[in-house]
Amino acid sequence: MKPMTQDARDQDHSSFDQSNPGQPGAAQPEKTEQPDSADHSEAGGNEDLAAAFLRETEVVEEAVENGKKIRRKGIYLLPNLFTTSALFAGFFAVVAGINGEFTSAAVAIFIAMVLDGLDGRVARMTNTQSEFGAEYDSLSDMISFGMAPALVAFTWILQDIGKTGWVVAFLYVACAALRLARFNVQIGSVDKKWFIGLPSPSAAALVAASVWTFHSFDADAFGFKLLMLVVVAAAGVLMVSNIRYYSFKDLDFKKPVPFVVLLAIVLAFVLISVEPSVMLLLLFGTYVASGPVLAVMRKAKPKS
Repeated sequence: MKPMTQDARDQDHSSFDQSNPGQPGAAQPEKTEQPDSADHSEAGGNEDLAAAFLRETEVVEEAVENGKKIRRKGIYLLPNLFTTSALFAGFFAVVAGINGEFTSAAVAIFIAMVLDGLDGRVARMTNTQSEFGAEYDSLSDMISFGMAPALVAFTWILQDIGKTGWVVAFLYVACAALRLARFNVQIGSVDKKWFIGLPSPSAAALVAASVWTFHSFDADAFGFKLLMLVVVAAAGVLMVSNIRYYSFKDLDFKKPVPFVVLLAIVLAFVLISVEPSVMLLLLFGTYVASGPVLAVMRKAKPKS
């Protein structure tokens, strides 16, 4: 064999180094910095996922502005905060009733009533009414004025009556749901001066005030159990009745009133503060009774 020259050996060594870059002494190819495509795709995926979540969970509803129908995204925060607070108060009433804190439960229902009255007024004052707000308010009312009063009354005294107790409690809940559903479909088709059927907040106030008063006086005799049974059942039936109740919506609070009106309001607050449970029971008991009394008076009145 013919021996290789030095030049041939150098050329062969150079080609071996290029074909085996991992070998020691081999010329390493120059590396260029490449962006981490996996990290970028992962970040882009996260951004796309967040955007998709916001898009799919966004509330979109039709509204009329300046006589034109538009599609509006998002919800109004201020009135829905009041609705959420009312919902929290109703849920707190349920928890308090389960824990045997019936006075706190009754007070929570009254707080829910105040908050429920504020959310609609705030929405009208700030021009932030919406279909979402109306539906959310209705669901909140179902908890605060449907479930909460029935469960509080049941855990306090109706459970002692057995099956009749929970059946009457369910009757109240069902009537509250029917009352709210009927009210939602009748908006705009009835006289705003009157409610058709007992409003659910007033029915809840009657039940809560009864629990608060009777529990404060440790009235747990069988007669009070029957009375509470009648109160809960009557409140439920009146909610789905056709008896009209004054709504107080035609009162104009912007007009001046005689000084004696303010004095009467102050005296009312003083009387309520003396014995809140009894005075609230008398107040809402009178309102609940006003519907049937006025209905009887209208039928007894001779037609001209």
